[in-house]
Amino acid sequence: QVQVVESGGGLVQAGGALRLSCVSSEHTFSTYNMGWFRQPPGEGRQFVAAINWNGADTSYTDHAKGRFTISRDNGKNTLYLQMNSLKPEDTAIYYCFLRFIHLTEKNWGQGTQVTVTS
Repeated sequence: QVQVVESGGGLVQAGGALRLSCVSSEHTFSTYNMGWFRQPPGEGRQFVAAINWNGADTSYTDHAKGRFTISRDNGKNTLYLQMNSLKPEDTAIYYCFLRFIHLTEKNWGQGTQVTVTS
């Protein structure tokens, strides 16, 4: 069973920055894509960003474009989400996922809480 573990969440003021990390137990990095979803209080899980196995292809939801940057270090089996210019509406639990290229199901982490105060 593949495991992914997020870290880096916390409390930050509006305009601040955080970097989330997600470590994967899967070492064959060429076989999977990764990304981030988030779940604001009282809402469903929303897509944030994704990256392919070698980092050459990324995608973002509109609210993340220009403020968030997704990246991965395959040597460390780690995914990152650099979040700048944070807003109170970015408050959510952020979940990392790993998806093997030949499968549709995602493997999820336990989530990390991000709280942005005004």
